[in-house]
Amino acid sequence: MRKNITLKHIAKELEVSISTVSKALKNSEEIGKDTKEKVQAFAKLYNYRPNNIAISLKNRRTKTIGVIIPDIIHHFFTTVFRGIEKYANRHGYNVIICVSDESFDREVINMEMLANGSIDGFIMSLSAETQLKNDFNHLKEVTEQGIPLVLFDRVTDEVKCDKVIINDKEIAYKAVQMFIDEGKKRIALISTDDYLNVSAKRAIGYQEALRANNLEINESLVLILPYFGDSSNAISEFFDNNDFDAMLCVNEIFAVQCMREAQERGKRIPEDISVIGFTNGILSQYSSPRLTAIAQHGEQMGETAAQMLIERVEAELELDEDEENFRTEVIQATIINGGTTSNP
Repeated sequence: MRKNITLKHIAKELEVSISTVSKALKNSEEIGKDTKEKVQAFAKLYNYRPNNIAISLKNRRTKTIGVIIPDIIHHFFTTVFRGIEKYANRHGYNVIICVSDESFDREVINMEMLANGSIDGFIMSLSAETQLKNDFNHLKEVTEQGIPLVLFDRVTDEVKCDKVIINDKEIAYKAVQMFIDEGKKRIALISTDDYLNVSAKRAIGYQEALRANNLEINESLVLILPYFGDSSNAISEFFDNNDFDAMLCVNEIFAVQCMREAQERGKRIPEDISVIGFTNGILSQYSSPRLTAIAQHGEQMGETAAQMLIERVEAELELDEDEENFRTEVIQATIINGGTTSNP
């Protein structure tokens, strides 16, 4: 079976711009007869079919941005959306938000629905199931037609588009170094499966910090918890079977759960066990003691993502496939000292 071709494929083969191909296929008078015939013949030979989602987006400008987030439980995603909306509204754009609920199918359906509702582009963070499936065709179909897309936090190298992330590996390294500077030596990592790219990067930072300080990487001190569901039993068993004096948690929910388990066992925080968790959210701020947290600056990430998308929408760049002008902005996360570490 012949692989579906895109405007970019045709443009590359015929050594013309994507805009020229698009106009030639629409029989535009701006394009010369010879070029039109060449493009149309090539498209017919390879059975080119226009992408309906992309067409519905490209044919009109609505001053509306579509945002898809994985869930609304985690404080981080709500702060990112707040940043997107703040910047977009300030520049005359409206925002429509959908939640994929960590589902691949919901993510695809949301994209189709937003396209049919007429938006100018997408800002999104990949669902857990999309990363698990490693299936990004619905994103590629849109980007291959030149439709603006910005991925944030959970991103993939498989899709060529603008991205906004934090320095996950570096900040995890700094958190572990902070434990070590306190005199902690048996440091646990509470994480999720590596198919979540942010968890994988944080695990690398954790390991590199241990190696740099000549501390053993003990796999028994790494607890992988499911992203959904009750983790109480797994955390309790982890405490039963391991001896540790510090815990780096990849989200604040895990951190607060671990703090509760430690306190129920009579452990003092931070004297017996220090804890650092990602995301300086509501749980972090109201935990007792207050969690030492890694601030991901979600609002700044949202504003940056919105700026990148709006700039690309309004510039209407005509890009060849090989032109590498997409960029990745890295937000510098910071550690907010609370009462779960002994550093001042």
